[in-house]
Amino acid sequence: MSNFLLYFFGLGMQELLIVLVIMLLLFGGTRLPSLAKGLGESVRNFKKGIAEGDDDTPDKTKAA
Repeated sequence: MSNFLLYFFGLGMQELLIVLVIMLLLFGGTRLPSLAKGLGESVRNFKKGIAEGDDDTPDKTKAA
């Protein structure tokens, strides 16, 4: 799966390494883990919201 994503976005290992080094230079080593944690929580909350939205959707076959 990870190889698929790398090829899909046209990124190789060198490009990913460059992106990671730039992120490290911009945000620093101490702030990077907190940014990753915040991103993970955001994705988790988004998935939770999508799942709750699916549960609240009325069934059209029952309404008719």
